[in-house]
Amino acid sequence: MPSGKILVAQGGGPTAVINQSLVGVALEARRFRSVERVYGARHGVRGIINEDFDDLTQETSHNLELVANTPSSALGSTRDKPDAKYCHEIFEVLRAHEIEHFFYIGGNDSADTTRIVSLEAQRAGYPLRCIHIPKTIDNDLVGNDHTPGFPSAARFVAQAFAGANLDNASLPGVYVGVVMGRHAGFLTAASALGKKFPDDGPHLIYVPERTFAIEQFLHDVKQTYERFGRCVIAVSEGIHDASGAPMASLLAKDIERDEHGNLQLSGNGALADLLCEEIKSKLGIKRVRGDTFGYLQRSFIGCVSDVDQREAREVGEKAVQFAMWGRRDGSVAIRRTGFYSVDYELLALDDVAGKTRVMEDEFIAASGTDITDAFRLYLRPLLGSGMPDAFRLRPNPVPKVRNAAR
Repeated sequence: MPSGKILVAQGGGPTAVINQSLVGVALEARRFRSVERVYGARHGVRGIINEDFDDLTQETSHNLELVANTPSSALGSTRDKPDAKYCHEIFEVLRAHEIEHFFYIGGNDSADTTRIVSLEAQRAGYPLRCIHIPKTIDNDLVGNDHTPGFPSAARFVAQAFAGANLDNASLPGVYVGVVMGRHAGFLTAASALGKKFPDDGPHLIYVPERTFAIEQFLHDVKQTYERFGRCVIAVSEGIHDASGAPMASLLAKDIERDEHGNLQLSGNGALADLLCEEIKSKLGIKRVRGDTFGYLQRSFIGCVSDVDQREAREVGEKAVQFAMWGRRDGSVAIRRTGFYSVDYELLALDDVAGKTRVMEDEFIAASGTDITDAFRLYLRPLLGSGMPDAFRLRPNPVPKVRNAAR
């Protein structure tokens, strides 16, 4: 008989709804008579090594619900990538606490971590059920229609660009907004969901799925500026040249990498600054402004999709059900079954870990600088209810008197 103790942890970048998944695990696990204790590891797998656990069984349901509605990672996070030695240290701690169920909430790297721990547990003969619970604002986990965290971040991006567009229309010029997305442009593409009128921005959208050339970029900006008298641009942080080198890495002197080998593209504003400087110097446009959204879009407290909240809770609940009733390790995945409804399935860890989903071609316009209606139909139900709207004054010009006489 398996022990009655389970462990849950959070890895990678936080999101606005990752705590919904944590609470989903905690509350669902407490429904099973076989579960004696639900532990939470502080700062991911590092917390296991440090034996830094919280007993979530002692938390009240009310406080857990309050935490569920709070963005960011309540347990803290890490980007540690365990090797065999690291895993055996994990197993020593788990054995000491008689833990035989491990739930890890996170994105691509956390899925890979779960796979590594699962594999090493099998090799070590340690009876450990390992379940990966999806989350990432990048929306780049394979096998998922979408991932918890993405809809809320997309809602933020759509609303932020809607506001930037209004600002830009009031004082015309060029605005560049750089959005997270190393390999996948889903989040940057979400900027278009705030558009209402044909001349609204963003007028140009650049995603990593297409090669970026600075000369073509300047040509696009010039044409758009001449057409509308202004230009709003959404750019993924991961845009790259024809060789595949990220533009940010070509521009910044020092680029850090995490333990999974990922370039740290979100920690500086170099890309926005360079693009703005190129526009000013090459096109002679004086009013050019740039923003790097950076971490703002990950855990913004006032901009959460109710659909995202619900599904983030359900993937946590389903993870516990798969672990208790199933006979294999895996990664919980969201599958769209209608317009709009979803179901959940358990994928093999090898099918998810170490792989990256990118935007499908049907979502990107032929121009390479816009998205399609197919993407709008895909994303709109995920943004949830109560999306704000923008309106304009209707044109009712008063005939000129003084100038008309001349």
